[in-house]
Amino acid sequence: MTVEYDATDLIAQFSRGESDPAKVAEAHLDCIAQRNPDLNALSARSDTVLDEARAARDRWARGEPTGPLDGVPVIIKDNLVSAGLPAAWGNAELAGRIPDQDEVPVAALRRAGAIIIGKGNTPEFAVEGYTGNATFGTTGNPFDAALTPGGSSGGVVAAVAAGMAVAGLATDGGGSIRRPAGYTGLWGLKPGIGKTRRGGGLPQVLLDFETVGPITRSARDLALFQTVLTGKSHQAEHRSLHILAVPRIEDAPCDPGIRALFSTTVDRLRNLGHSVTEGSLPLDLAPLNEVWAQIAEIGLAHLAWSDPPVMARAATKYQQMAECGTKVSAVTLYEALTRVFALREAVRGLWGYDAVLLPTAAAPPWPASEAFPKIIDGVTAGPRGHAVYTGWVNAAGLPGMAFPAGVSEGLPVGMQLIADHGGEDLLLTIATTLDNGRYKTA
Repeated sequence: MTVEYDATDLIAQFSRGESDPAKVAEAHLDCIAQRNPDLNALSARSDTVLDEARAARDRWARGEPTGPLDGVPVIIKDNLVSAGLPAAWGNAELAGRIPDQDEVPVAALRRAGAIIIGKGNTPEFAVEGYTGNATFGTTGNPFDAALTPGGSSGGVVAAVAAGMAVAGLATDGGGSIRRPAGYTGLWGLKPGIGKTRRGGGLPQVLLDFETVGPITRSARDLALFQTVLTGKSHQAEHRSLHILAVPRIEDAPCDPGIRALFSTTVDRLRNLGHSVTEGSLPLDLAPLNEVWAQIAEIGLAHLAWSDPPVMARAATKYQQMAECGTKVSAVTLYEALTRVFALREAVRGLWGYDAVLLPTAAAPPWPASEAFPKIIDGVTAGPRGHAVYTGWVNAAGLPGMAFPAGVSEGLPVGMQLIADHGGEDLLLTIATTLDNGRYKTA
């Protein structure tokens, strides 16, 4: 039994009686047994997978599937709450707590019939761009286990790209869906603020920047999962678009291989009939960058206040960040919010463009145990140097879609398209034109 199909293929096979959800589940569990010891993608695995898959098989045999994902194995990022499995968030205290309910987006997948095969590893509190923690260890990239799959959704993308799950549900607070999807040849959607319902989950540490979205092997699955998450069917918007292509953010370094594939992607979009203008991002990101670290510190300080046992067992660096957050004044927080509001007004209307094209990351994958690449294209880079293309999108509240753009030195490279508020359907439509059906596992 192959594990290379996307969810759309599997559902079609189930409906025709050509495939068995139980055998599909067995194949993915076998893949976990074979590949997870090297990749460490899963922080927890469900022990009810085969029972749920057999129940799905019986429903399909009766012609009574429970929903559009009945029998499809999915993986959930370990900062999302799902019944029967820890929502550990990379933290030893939370790893010992077993919730008995699903938070809203997880419940939507469960109602649609998805089988939650396990939880995807994440850095503690999901505030860094790699995937490793003291509780579960470090996650590797399926294309080279010595390298990172990115973060903070590294466990989810590693599992999907390696064939351990068909698709995943993750969060994106500063690029945590888009960058890892780009590093593993997958598709990822970061919906705009308020598009996908939240509720019943863990505390937020990045204001309202973090949204929930799917990570998939194909563009069509991206639309399928987003329909399940929102309860609204995808409305195709086929038309020629006016796209702003931004290869660099100010003077920040970007890897030459990524820049070359960016140019190739510009050509692809033009060949699809879109008008593409290359230029700079019409934003001054300095005010946001000046307060970004403080926002995370304030969020961790609130977490420490609301759940002291969690922070008591956190890594020292996060305890220190939380301590710094307690010293930030209300005036400073209000100034940060003021800058975020100003940014959201500045992007309204997307400067007359339908979409903005950018790389998902400025650097290729680096050693898995390191939090960030210290050198990019020969230039010294800080903790967010690889992530310069993504965080502003979260603060602005805009939707963003990551898609495979090719391979550089044997590793996948991703690009992203950003749309105006409410532009998720536009992104999903253009995704289908960019997909060459290459949903293969690593």
